[in-house]
Amino acid sequence: MEFKPINRAPGTFQQSVTADDIQQVFLRVFGTGSRVDSAVELGAGMYNHVYRVVLAGRARPVVLRVAPEEERQFRSERRLMRNELASLPWLAPIAHLMPQVIAADWTGQVIARDWMVQTHLDGVPAPEHLGSYPRSVWPGFFQQMGAITRTVHAVQGPHFGPMAGPGYATWSEAVIASLEDIAADLDGVGLDSADVRKVAAVADHDRAVLDEVTEPRLLTGDLWTVNTVLDRDAAVPTITGVLDFDRCTFGDVQADWTIRMAMAKKDERTAFWDSYGLLDRSAAAVWRSRIYEARHLGAIRLERHRLGKTDAVSESYGAMAGLLAELS
Repeated sequence: MEFKPINRAPGTFQQSVTADDIQQVFLRVFGTGSRVDSAVELGAGMYNHVYRVVLAGRARPVVLRVAPEEERQFRSERRLMRNELASLPWLAPIAHLMPQVIAADWTGQVIARDWMVQTHLDGVPAPEHLGSYPRSVWPGFFQQMGAITRTVHAVQGPHFGPMAGPGYATWSEAVIASLEDIAADLDGVGLDSADVRKVAAVADHDRAVLDEVTEPRLLTGDLWTVNTVLDRDAAVPTITGVLDFDRCTFGDVQADWTIRMAMAKKDERTAFWDSYGLLDRSAAAVWRSRIYEARHLGAIRLERHRLGKTDAVSESYGAMAGLLAELS
């Protein structure tokens, strides 16, 4: 078996499984006659480990995704892979763009981590291929992104909060709980969480504004360029696949990461709105968007800490201070 993991320093968050672990996974999935010819770890993911695996006698590769050890997971990111599996029936309107799950295992019997085997999507990751096109055709890519997001957001769910739970009866409960989880995670790694707790207090005080959102809509959680796949040979950027829905949740569409990214710059991405449509920009909606941005900043702070980006962690406090000033 040819095994090519990504070499990382001891103690970093992501630690690869072994070649034998991977072979044992595929013995579990395909039986005693299965043999792994090669497993190459792909480097785009910053949370789960992702391996492209070639099996003897199978023409197409498959993908193995392995979650971090549970004790290393943040409270606000607990069991994300299980949440993704729970999201699949709700993502049926875009199933034709997604990899199919071949097997998933939460038992810990093969390796002491959650794992999932999926089909391999044809095409090229958008971050690698979009730049090969002239910028004049990039708006078409973002129009497709807007259409996909609108399709997802049209799905109404049974509760607010993560797909796999906990579920909440009101949007304010879900938002406040997620802010409190992020604050607890910051405390757990020795970072100051006071600003996140202040945002949670503001959200609690004005929860009636959050609870103007009464329909739990399906949110992608993490859909943007990095999680899309393009047709290698198309004359213009053409999305053929979308990936990584482990952060799916039910809530206000304006709280979705995709919406944040679409609003981040006034460049080609403004074409997103041509297919998605207009957002509610009432005073209440703008206030809610600031709460959502604070929640994003808290989650980003945790991710930057996990990646060892000390300067970026420090910068997040200034950005949060500005938001708190706008919320006060």
